[in-house]
Amino acid sequence: MLITSLVVIGIILAFISILSIADNLISIEAQKHGIDPDKSNLGLFPSVRDLFSKSAPGFVSGGQLVNLKKGHDIKLAGNPVSEVVPATAVTRVAIKPQDYRGIAPIPKMEVQVGDEVKAGQAIFFDKKNSDINFVSPVSGEVVEIRRGAKRAITHVVILADKEQSYHQFTPPSAGNSNPQEIIEFLKKSGAWTLINQRPFDILANSELVPENIFISTFDSSPLALDYNIALEGREEEFQKGLDVLGRLTTGKVYLGLDARGNEPAAAFTEATGVVKTWFRGKHPVGNVGVQIHHTNPIKSNKIVWTLDPQDVALIGRLFISGTYDGSRVVSVGGGQVLSPSHVKTYKGASIDELLKGNLSDEGTSRIIGGNVLSGSQVGADDFLSQQHNSISVIKEGDQYELFGWLLPITPRPSVSRTFPNFLIPNHEFEANTNTHGEQRAFVVTGQYENMLPMDIYPQHLMKAIMAGDIERMEGLGINELTEEDVALCEFSCTSKQPLQSILREGLDMMREQG
Repeated sequence: MLITSLVVIGIILAFISILSIADNLISIEAQKHGIDPDKSNLGLFPSVRDLFSKSAPGFVSGGQLVNLKKGHDIKLAGNPVSEVVPATAVTRVAIKPQDYRGIAPIPKMEVQVGDEVKAGQAIFFDKKNSDINFVSPVSGEVVEIRRGAKRAITHVVILADKEQSYHQFTPPSAGNSNPQEIIEFLKKSGAWTLINQRPFDILANSELVPENIFISTFDSSPLALDYNIALEGREEEFQKGLDVLGRLTTGKVYLGLDARGNEPAAAFTEATGVVKTWFRGKHPVGNVGVQIHHTNPIKSNKIVWTLDPQDVALIGRLFISGTYDGSRVVSVGGGQVLSPSHVKTYKGASIDELLKGNLSDEGTSRIIGGNVLSGSQVGADDFLSQQHNSISVIKEGDQYELFGWLLPITPRPSVSRTFPNFLIPNHEFEANTNTHGEQRAFVVTGQYENMLPMDIYPQHLMKAIMAGDIERMEGLGINELTEEDVALCEFSCTSKQPLQSILREGLDMMREQG
């Protein structure tokens, strides 16, 4: 009986080994043909994740569903309500050259103080790329040109007219014109400045053809703008923008849709001529970089473009009506905001006028352009960045905390189980900017890998950047990342390392090396 049992066990183990080898060979063969076996469900056996994962929401259709397990959602007090209110108090907007990576710090000005401009009229152009215009989002009078260090222009401030007038363009036919004609029109009209290029997350180079174009239709960061609200009633413009972009790539236009909660807006679900991919998981699931990684990763010596959904609609309107409309919806939220809401305003709107009378205590507030993870601190006299769709206002964290984490009394957002946050998953925290400690030795903790849902080792990458190892940086996947992708890693970092700044240094280093 013993010998018989051993023979049976041996036969079973041999059978399992043969099946396992066959399953691996299927995966290897699929990868040779450019197929991701995990995403295509190829193999002899279903994965444990497939067996126990939640079923897809009923509205998910017309595309693949990607479930991401890594990441962390930060719930903060002051989420903007769904109602859109007009920002009637906003009278000034500004264009800031430093918002655009890759251009000269002192652009060539087309206007001066006192000039009247129309929405869509050229304000300045880059000396290295004189055919790309940077245009005014509103009509009005140029009232101020601010300068910073070495006389670099920091702001071109425009006093907006109550009744907007637009510079009229004659757009080419999106269906019949060749891509070069469309590109020249986008550069002339100022819409080219809405396109970001990856790697490096810089202003797109018009001489390079993107392998693919990616658009994320949702933002998973704290206090984020709801694009379903922002694109309501703009379905035709959004679709037109997609049609135009589809003419400019040799590949495809990829649309990342939200499968976490309610059904997305019709502008996204009914879009045609695109490849739709549904994403479900925790932040940073809404980051376009994460979606690129799980859809069609950036290959060596290839580039892709990314755009904001509102900018896609702006391009669509430009081709429909021939006007550059700089209006947009932004979110204003945070624990220090009295009435968090979605606001209809203009690109580059005045921070002071957007927040006027809506802060609980201005003296102890930190105003952040963008979200609390990857945004930047701004003053009340500053203006909304061209790339930001939100303003977050939280308490300033300039107070000393006795014993720090040893006395976990005040609830706070944290990935550490030192605080019982996992017991109250829906609690909205009243956050501040206190870092709860100073920068420390850069030690290996494994925290970053749990925050970033990409096949990248961020800790090793950061050390390669700090060491200036170009080849290792490239091998570890730096070309797939930008600051927002590692922002959550920085939030969770025990060593308090400025990961976003380190990553930007690495990206600039890679770009300089060509």
